[in-house]
Amino acid sequence: MEKKKVVIGMSGGVDSSVAASLLKEQGYDVIGVTMQIWQDEDNETKEEQGGCCGLSAVDDARRVAETLEIPYYVMNFKKEFKEKVMDYFVAEYQQGRTPNPCIACNRYVKWESLLKRSLDIGADYIATGHYARVVQLENGRYTLKKSATAAKDQTYALYNLTQYQLSHTIMPVGEYTKDQIREMAKEINLRVANKPDSQEICFIPDNDYAKFIEENTDTKIQKGNFVNTAGEVVGKHKGITHYTIGQRKGLNLSLGHPVFVVEIRPETNEVVIGTSNEVFSDKLYANQLNFMSIEDLEGDMKVTAKIRYSHQGADCIIRKVGEDKLECVFTEPQRAITPGQAVVFYDGEYVVGGGTII
Repeated sequence: MEKKKVVIGMSGGVDSSVAASLLKEQGYDVIGVTMQIWQDEDNETKEEQGGCCGLSAVDDARRVAETLEIPYYVMNFKKEFKEKVMDYFVAEYQQGRTPNPCIACNRYVKWESLLKRSLDIGADYIATGHYARVVQLENGRYTLKKSATAAKDQTYALYNLTQYQLSHTIMPVGEYTKDQIREMAKEINLRVANKPDSQEICFIPDNDYAKFIEENTDTKIQKGNFVNTAGEVVGKHKGITHYTIGQRKGLNLSLGHPVFVVEIRPETNEVVIGTSNEVFSDKLYANQLNFMSIEDLEGDMKVTAKIRYSHQGADCIIRKVGEDKLECVFTEPQRAITPGQAVVFYDGEYVVGGGTII
C-alpha cells in the first residue's frame, strides 16, 4: 500500500517538530513546510519578531527537518496573511471589537491556503502541532476533541474549521502532555526540545496594538469621552483601539472606586465605564456560526461555553434566533463578554461549534 502523504506546518517550535517525528514513525510520507507570513522587513526586524513564523523559525524548522530526514520547503503566504489576519485585526479594533487573529490565521491561512496548496502537490493530509484531536463521530461528522492535557488544550482557537478541512487534518500531539512532547524531542535529539512557547501576537511583538493600528491605517486615532452607564462624561480616553471590555488598568480615571470598561461605542467614539458588577452578563449573541459535531442547531441545547481562550468554560443553553445568529444564556453571569472574541461550545470533551460574539 502506498504511504499516505502529509504536509506538516513547521514553526520551528517543539510541538510541530515532534508532530513531524510522530507522523514519520506512524509510516506517513512527511513533508515539512514553514509558512512565510511576515511582510517585507529587514533581517533585524525579522530576527526580533521571532514569534511562530519569523526567520529564526525557518532556521529551526530546517534543522529539525534535516534531523528527521524529511524534505522541507518555505511557502509564501504573505498576501493571504495580510488580507485575512492583519487587515481583519485592524478593522475589528476600529469597530470597537476585540479580534482573535490566531483564529483567523488558523481558518484562512493555515487551513484554507496551506491545505489547498498541499492537496495541489499531491498530499492527502495536512498536520499541525496543535494540542487537539480530530475525531469522526458516529453520525459521520468530524469534530475536535479536547487534548489529553487540559492546560494546553487549543480546540478553542480551531472551532472554525470546516468538515472538509477536518477530514484532511491530523493533529498528532493532541494525545500527549507538553512534558511528554519535550521528552520525546530530547530522545530524538531535537535542539528545540527546550525552546519556549511563543506568547504574543506574532505580528505585534511589543504588544502595542494601538501603535500598530495607527501605523497601518490612514486614520488618526481620535481621542474621545469616557462616559458612565448613566451617560455622564467622566474623562477623556486615548482612542477606542486602546481598550477592551473588562479592562481596568491604564484608564487613568480617579473616581474613588475601581472602574472597568463595559462597552465600546465606535459610532460616538465613547468608552463606557462601570463598576465590577456591570462587567458581568448572563447572555450573549453570536454570529458567523460554524458547527462541528452537529450539522445545525435545532431547538435548545445544553452545552459548556468558553468566551475566551483562558476561560474555564461555563454552563449555558444555546438556541438559534436567526439564520446565522444564536443566543447563549448562562446559568451564572460571566465576566467581560467581549464582542469580536470567539465563543466556543462544548459537549463534554467535544466541540459542538462556535461563533463570533456580537
